[in-house]
Amino acid sequence: MVSVGRAAGSPRFACASSVRLMLLELDIENYAVVEKLRISFRAGLNLLTGETGSGKSIVVDAFSLLFGARSDAGAVRSGADRARVSGVFEPAADDILAATLAAAGVELEAGELIVERQILASGKSRSYVNGRPATLALLKALAPFLGDIHGQHEQQDLFSVKAQLAMLDLAAGSAETAAEVAALYREWREADARLAELRGAEQERLRLLDLYRFQTKEIESAGLDAGEEQKLDAERLKLRNLEQLNESGAVAYDALYESSGAASERLKTARQALETLARYDKERFEPLVVSIEAARASVDDAAFDLRGYLDGLEADPGRLDSLEERLASIEKLKRKYGASIADVISYGEETAEKLAEIEASEENAAALEARREDAARRYREVAEELSRRRRAGAEKLATDVETELTALAMEKARFAVSFDDGESQRFSVDGFDRIAFEVAANLGEPLRPLAQVASGGELSRITLALKTCLAPKSPRKTKKPRTLVFDEIDTGVGGRVAEALGRRLKRLSTTNQLLCVTHLPQIAGFADAHYVVGKAELDGRTFASVAELAETDRINELARMLSGSEVTKAALANAKQLIKGARAG
Repeated sequence: MVSVGRAAGSPRFACASSVRLMLLELDIENYAVVEKLRISFRAGLNLLTGETGSGKSIVVDAFSLLFGARSDAGAVRSGADRARVSGVFEPAADDILAATLAAAGVELEAGELIVERQILASGKSRSYVNGRPATLALLKALAPFLGDIHGQHEQQDLFSVKAQLAMLDLAAGSAETAAEVAALYREWREADARLAELRGAEQERLRLLDLYRFQTKEIESAGLDAGEEQKLDAERLKLRNLEQLNESGAVAYDALYESSGAASERLKTARQALETLARYDKERFEPLVVSIEAARASVDDAAFDLRGYLDGLEADPGRLDSLEERLASIEKLKRKYGASIADVISYGEETAEKLAEIEASEENAAALEARREDAARRYREVAEELSRRRRAGAEKLATDVETELTALAMEKARFAVSFDDGESQRFSVDGFDRIAFEVAANLGEPLRPLAQVASGGELSRITLALKTCLAPKSPRKTKKPRTLVFDEIDTGVGGRVAEALGRRLKRLSTTNQLLCVTHLPQIAGFADAHYVVGKAELDGRTFASVAELAETDRINELARMLSGSEVTKAALANAKQLIKGARAG
């Protein structure tokens, strides 16, 4: 089944609210009992009603997926391979939003932002922004600029100190100061951690200091040269074999020059014979004479060179011992520090650098300590300023919330922000303050932390009071509205209180687009656009539908909510009166 968001003939913008439209359209496919659904929303207060179990919260759950909520494969409609939720937004202009989109490579198309989430039956999910694949982190980053969902789960978030501090900073106008405090805390914490790391292992530092000093000294004192070992090996080989060198050298010298019939003498005889032949055949033998003479000159040169080498040979036991000792030292260093002299030298250079780092650690520690103390000083200054602003803002917030609670039929309620002064001056990312929102719902009751408020209806009203007080102070300002979603915020209330709740929702909708799931006709009467959620069965399957109601159908729906399944004339009259009173108020 397919349901469209507007009843036939109903105008797109029929409300008197001045707030611009944020969420234009929501498409849901194969999600829970929804097969295919498209809902167009209006500016102002959009109300969703329906019988219990009709699936009103499905719309809210689907909407939350667009803001990065956790997906569940169990929500994929039976028989489908995936569920799809898509929202078309018209966000207000915002430099930070623009920068966030630009960083993700996303551009607004005709001023619209299309966020899509797909949930596969396997449990995986995929996200898209204006057709480009996106991460859940991006969806969560975009959410604050687009909307906010407030239901029973989100009410629990109000119990956390973090959330309460964020609201207090919003009320006090100290959000930027809080961000500065957080940055200074991280700076201080980083310097403190590095200093602790530097000084924490003092015994190990001293051990390494001794080791690196010994190793550096041992390698540097050796005076190694990269090509030294090969030269020393060659000299040692020569000194170890002097006798053989002398003996073989003498034989070679005799054969070349000294003995009878030596090569030089025989070449001389051959040259003389060739000279005789050249007298009779000059062209043929004169080149041979030249060749033989050149050969004899080479032999003589070799012989003279060999003679000089042999004359220089002499035994030097002391030099040999020195060579053996030097090579043994080199081998020892190689066993300890590397496979070659080059490796040993490289190891020594690295060790010298480590030694320099450790020796400079005390100087580094002093610099780190100065940096830590400077960060601590600046942190204290800004944190104390933040504390002053928060305490001033707390008084104003308490007064504003109590005023709102009076309008919501909690005339005797008291609201306060308590500060735990016992925690003062303790560094944290949130500053010095430990706070708690406290409420006394009735006269004579003591103030108690918000988490201990027993009545769901009271908690709903306190939540709306806080939202109403803080909405104009949003850093996005009223010219940058969002879509606020309230899921059954009317739990536990009725009658006069319900009417007061409706008026406050209506007031909030003048600066933000509101989507509200309700079961109370007193609230539904304030709608700028009224949608009814229903379920039907067809061929053994359940289908959900959402349709916007025209004026007559809207009166009938309010009458049903007032009287049950049987709509009476009195209920119809009462429904008309509710709508008339809402418009007049």
